[in-house]
Amino acid sequence: MSAEKNNFDIASKKEALSKNSETVVGDIYVQDVHKYFGVTKALNGVNFSANFGEIHAIVGGNGCGKSTLAKVMSGVLPIDKGKVSVLGHTPTSPVMARNMGIATVFQEVMIAEESSVVDNLFVGSDDFWWKNFTQREKVLKAQEIMEDLVGEYVDPYTQAFNLSLPIKAWITIARAFLRENTKVLILDESSAALDFDSTERLFKKMRELKDKGVAVFIVTHRIAELVRISDKATVMRDGKDVGVLEKKDLNEKNLIGLMTGRTESGEKSKTIALQSKTEKVVMRAENLVVWPDSKPVNFEVKKGEIVGVTGLDGNGQDDFVKILAGVQESHGGTTEILDTNENFSKYNSLDDAKKNGISFVSGDRKKEGILPNLSIYENLVVPLYKKTSKAGFLGFVNWMELNGVFDWEVERLNIKTGPRDNLIGSLSGGNQQKVMIARSFAQHPKILILNDPARGIDVSTKRDLYVHLRKYVEEGNTVVFLSSELEEFIGLCPKVIVFRNGTVFDIFENEKVNADTLLEGMFGQTAGIGETTISSKSNSPSAPIPNKSIKNNKILEKKIVKVVDFDKENINENKTKIKIKTF
Repeated sequence: MSAEKNNFDIASKKEALSKNSETVVGDIYVQDVHKYFGVTKALNGVNFSANFGEIHAIVGGNGCGKSTLAKVMSGVLPIDKGKVSVLGHTPTSPVMARNMGIATVFQEVMIAEESSVVDNLFVGSDDFWWKNFTQREKVLKAQEIMEDLVGEYVDPYTQAFNLSLPIKAWITIARAFLRENTKVLILDESSAALDFDSTERLFKKMRELKDKGVAVFIVTHRIAELVRISDKATVMRDGKDVGVLEKKDLNEKNLIGLMTGRTESGEKSKTIALQSKTEKVVMRAENLVVWPDSKPVNFEVKKGEIVGVTGLDGNGQDDFVKILAGVQESHGGTTEILDTNENFSKYNSLDDAKKNGISFVSGDRKKEGILPNLSIYENLVVPLYKKTSKAGFLGFVNWMELNGVFDWEVERLNIKTGPRDNLIGSLSGGNQQKVMIARSFAQHPKILILNDPARGIDVSTKRDLYVHLRKYVEEGNTVVFLSSELEEFIGLCPKVIVFRNGTVFDIFENEKVNADTLLEGMFGQTAGIGETTISSKSNSPSAPIPNKSIKNNKILEKKIVKVVDFDKENINENKTKIKIKTF
């Protein structure tokens, strides 16, 4: 079927739905729903329906209304017009939604940092089935479900602030799976903080719920994932539903076409990753110890180079990039940067890193990114106050210059801001992330360190970001790019390093930078390297790596995970299904 015919069919269905609201049928349906925030039309006449026992994706660009729709369906937000029905009932509050069997996992990781894992899991559960369970029974259940979801033991007594972002995300997801009365599960960007292996475990749970007759809704930007898991997808744009794709029509081409309003080829990018035009090293680390007992890492990156970093969750890659950025201290070794005098200077703090032209973008915008009490404008330009001020006083800040910077960054990253004086929290999660990225670009750093920067942003913005990153390195700057989405490296990074057990396990360059090979490396199934110098000359023979994992910032022995078979049945265009067995 041609794209033109398919889009016509979708448009026809949409027109029929709009003209006759009675056609909105199903166990769960949304009918002509409107939601306004002042003059902003977050939802502007949304219609769709779903049934129990199916997985329904809600997809669209940042600020299109996806998360607002999820909150409306969860009773968090009242609607201004229209109807939401779950088996004939309309949730008007979170309590009512909960009693109706609606469980929602919102994109922001909402946990009590000072509370334990078990307390976070069972908070607010006194009204449910779990109220009759003893504390010991809750602890045992917490241990069971977290090990099942995370794939390794998580101490139920550990305070949340000691945990990584992916583990925190698992806690919020686990709450929903603990509910005994769940009929509807809404996951709002819940896989954004998870790597491929973790996402597979989440998908398994979603399929189990589907088989039990639960209606599962996923709000997501990760197109490859929704194509694999969804039975149906509703596409939104500018507060409206613009089409519904059934399973047979669910592909990247159709989704992007509806999301953007234009036809895309859907073909994989043939862009060649940029190679550095010089051998000049601008950042290096010597004998860097990421974890207390891990093998030291020797690292160097050249001017005009993009180096990718990845690994399964909890294998040290997150700690590594934070150490490079000065956000986190190492357990030994040094980090150095080439200064203006062409000499290498040591740095070991965030202030030192900033002074030397290093900027860091975190994937954990809530904890390490946004300034929640400041406006959208302030969040983007605050770091520039000092640079543009005269005599160091805020009263002499060059506001005209700052306004120009703000407008330029908002335009090039297509940030949907609304009034710029609104608090940053008024934006969607994706647009908040774009503000953080724009803030780093605005500082004109010579080294940009990105820790999953595309988490929560839509596919169009991701492509724009990659274009800007390529232009940035072409100008002679440098990027260290950590991502949990393997496709992001293709055509962008000529070199990707894979972490396991707190150190570098393998390095892939040029044509070996592909999803299948990287995934094998993440599971420890490639040759690996012996000498952990991260440079284009690294091709040393393999050496055994102790099989250890991190828990509560300590190194522990863990189960051996071995890939026993590769099933060549494609689960998407870039990955192969992996059967794993634990011993």
